[in-house]
Amino acid sequence: MIENVLITPLDIISTPGGSVLHAMKYIDSSFIGFGEAYFSEIEPNSIKAWKRHRKMTLNLIVPIGKVRFILFDNHNPNKVQFQEVVLSRKNYCRLTVPPMVWMGFQGLSKKNSMLLNVADLIYNPKEVDRKKIDEIEFDWSE
Repeated sequence: MIENVLITPLDIISTPGGSVLHAMKYIDSSFIGFGEAYFSEIEPNSIKAWKRHRKMTLNLIVPIGKVRFILFDNHNPNKVQFQEVVLSRKNYCRLTVPPMVWMGFQGLSKKNSMLLNVADLIYNPKEVDRKKIDEIEFDWSE
């Protein structure tokens, strides 16, 4: 596990006419503030990599489809570390990614997947670092 990455199980409440899927409450231990919330669509087999926020904490939830997240931490040059987390309805959790952790993700469903990010800051392109997919060596085919 990468330091300060959290995986929090979430509730799905079945109700007549459709389920209620919890995302985040201000009393949750991983809640450190609210800047913005947005949805992102991921097409089947599409890979979006690599991005790292220097200040923003991400809280990622996948209410539709199935998404594979790959986290990469290279803070310690003697211990390069990857962490894989797959989120879906079957593994309905919130993935909290702290600042300074590289992240990429891949759609694993046959149809588009949807993720929700509840971030503690408003997006600022000046605090984001990006790398091309081949700049961090990882085998996405597995």
